[in-house]
Amino acid sequence: MFESRASGILAHPTSFPSPYMMGDLGKGAYAFVDFMKAAKQKLWQVLPLGPTGYGDSPYQSFSSFAGNHYLISFDRLKEDGFLSEGDLAGIPAFDPHRIDYGPVIIFKMRMLRTAFENFMANATSKQKKQLNNFCNTN
Repeated sequence: MFESRASGILAHPTSFPSPYMMGDLGKGAYAFVDFMKAAKQKLWQVLPLGPTGYGDSPYQSFSSFAGNHYLISFDRLKEDGFLSEGDLAGIPAFDPHRIDYGPVIIFKMRMLRTAFENFMANATSKQKKQLNNFCNTN
């Protein structure tokens, strides 16, 4: 009846440790996948990953297709040269055990705007073409 069995773990990326007020799809997510592999887990179940709506609930998304931009990794943006150490220096104080979405949204939107401005000023023509193609396709 069963061809194979598999087990996994439920964990939303926002629950991973992060210096940026809540977890994202950066280092914490990669470390979690490495842990799952070492633990011989096959499935990673997540809550919906769309942009959150009323009450910051993943079940009240504004879109069935869009990803939640608050899950973008600032470390990856830094690696790609679109955020600097100086840009990330103003992280507000926060409780590492609880997410207060009001300050998170303000901080993350400021960082994403900065990353976009840095992208527009410094991206290669190939990167800008890739963005343009993505926007046209989606």
